[in-house]
Amino acid sequence: MSKAAVLGTGSWGTTFGKVLADAATPTVLWARRSDVARDVSQRHRNSAYLPGVALPEGLTATTDVHEALDGADLVALAVPSQTLRDNLAAVVADLAPDALLVSLMKGVELGTMKRMSEVIADVTGADPSRVAVVSGPNLAHEIAAEQPTATVVACTDHERACWLQSAITTRYFRPYTNVDVVGAEIGGAVKNVVALAGGIARGMGFGDNTLASIVTRGLAETARLGVALGADEATFAGLAGLGDLVATCSSPLSRNRTFGERLGGGQTVAEVIASTSQTAEGVKSCRAILDLAVAHGVDMPITQAVVHVVDDGMTPRDMLRSLMSREVKPE
Repeated sequence: MSKAAVLGTGSWGTTFGKVLADAATPTVLWARRSDVARDVSQRHRNSAYLPGVALPEGLTATTDVHEALDGADLVALAVPSQTLRDNLAAVVADLAPDALLVSLMKGVELGTMKRMSEVIADVTGADPSRVAVVSGPNLAHEIAAEQPTATVVACTDHERACWLQSAITTRYFRPYTNVDVVGAEIGGAVKNVVALAGGIARGMGFGDNTLASIVTRGLAETARLGVALGADEATFAGLAGLGDLVATCSSPLSRNRTFGERLGGGQTVAEVIASTSQTAEGVKSCRAILDLAVAHGVDMPITQAVVHVVDDGMTPRDMLRSLMSREVKPE
């Protein structure tokens, strides 16, 4: 491989760049902020998003997106999901015609209800076989600290999936290949919404039984939607399904769980957004996921309840009451 580029220098984009560089893949990060670019290239740090983490010398950063993409045969996209279309449209002319395009984002686009790989193909005209997805329990700070982690590399072209796998395999980061792009993306998107619900319950003072119930039923509705869209049900029992869901719902490092906790503790959506610089993708994508479910006749009560809280002003207490008062039925 000649070069990789990562568009986005948040915690996950920077961490993925570190993984690439540690796997001996020359990598350039594209940063919007010149101070972040200097920090990465000169001090081998990203103090704004990964404080205390030493970055490899082989990882550099630039604010010039054309420079970042020049000669890159692997382009990883790590921008907020709802900004992907505009960000990608601005640089599509700089993408190499045969570059592998890698989605690090976990969301569904508002309005179009498209998964991130579909947005990438739509904007670039790339064949879906050139688009890959990385998903799984990907808490950035733990990976940046080189704690052992497994993940999924999903691509409809198995050879390209294996190529990406080799480009990011390190002593601490172990990727598995999968051809089920739909399942990997739905698992990654819906788990953020379920984590919001789990965080709300935690913020209200409820314990492990409540959280386990939300996680388990959340997995069930995730799988229902995925299967309706053509995913392999087995994917949801793996790293991109259950693995990602457990990590995101249980870890205090999870942005979505933390956002939910603050809602459950009495803050409004606007108050939580105003007090954080990090993106909680579940807040932005929950409506699009629910619209997608409705369009395919899939029942997703947890997702619907989260939408009511985030978009419609329902209180967390009324949210839990609505879930607990649903008609009982076989599991």
